Amino acid sequence: MKHINVALFVPHKGCPHMCSFCNQKTISGTSGELTASDIDEAVRIATSKEYDKTNSEIAFFGGSFTAIDREYMTYLLESAYPYVEKGVFKGIRCSTRPDAIDDEVLTILKKYGVTAIELGAQSMDDEVLSMNDRGHTAEDVVKASEKIKKHGFELGLQMMTGLYGSTREKDIKTAEKLIELKPETVRIYPTVVLENTRLACLHRSGEYTPETTQEAVVNCSVILDMFNNAGIKVIRLGLHSGGNVEGGFVAGAFHPAFRELCESRIYFEKLRKYIEEEKIKGKITIYVCPSEISKMTGQKKGNILLLEQMGVYAGVRGDGSLGKYEFRAVREE
Repeated sequence: MKHINVALFVPHKGCPHMCSFCNQKTISGTSGELTASDIDEAVRIATSKEYDKTNSEIAFFGGSFTAIDREYMTYLLESAYPYVEKGVFKGIRCSTRPDAIDDEVLTILKKYGVTAIELGAQSMDDEVLSMNDRGHTAEDVVKASEKIKKHGFELGLQMMTGLYGSTREKDIKTAEKLIELKPETVRIYPTVVLENTRLACLHRSGEYTPETTQEAVVNCSVILDMFNNAGIKVIRLGLHSGGNVEGGFVAGAFHPAFRELCESRIYFEKLRKYIEEEKIKGKITIYVCPSEISKMTGQKKGNILLLEQMGVYAGVRGDGSLGKYEFRAVREE
């Protein structure tokens, strides 16, 4: 059965800073205040079809949930918690700032059925955090992560690549530091420049040049593979489409199939290294997990065309014994 998340946005509520990249109205497509009736309606729609109750959640995203007015935060939790009590959902997930976590608020979250907390780390480089007006430090991320795990919550971490002042090396270092914190889940967002943000001004002045989609694919494919090798689940890669993202887009790495582009890149790089090491030329058949054939082939057969430039002519077939990012190459006579 299908896993579902009832995603509820609390835009800009509680945020003490306006980060350089942030325009929650554009990202979420909403600016109104969330109410109990909104929660009830969202749950009604989400549960109208069969789904896996043991693996589905109500999720509060879009702002800094634990930094909003305490009375309003409790009101939202009280409105959502009955669905957890009744077994309609396994729990509640929320996202917040690393500097808005303490023992008191964690006790409240636990009381109202919150099971997973995601922290918007974005970078583990203090200079990058400062340049993007985040208002917290890398050490805040470490301390908040430790508290969350100590209180028994599932820890999720969010990072961004290509931020103002960052480099590919700094992004890789951020991923390494997040892996050290042992989160259960991660979200990776290549920076997208949106209208009515400081980044849009910096971009138009020429002070900031965002990653292109292809540059972000190269960067994020490496980071995705790092988390995969560490056994950490990446539950989002790339900014989701919808809301008003397309309408507010200025520049940067936004693609509706961004994750698939990155996964195709992982397959190609692994295969490229194998071909070079084995000095393979001519025709080969590549076997991958049946559900991964399109990723190995690449969008518009991009990987196949790149292999042809190397003098390798490949067909791709399924093999159910192979796992994700695994392949087997057979030379053809």
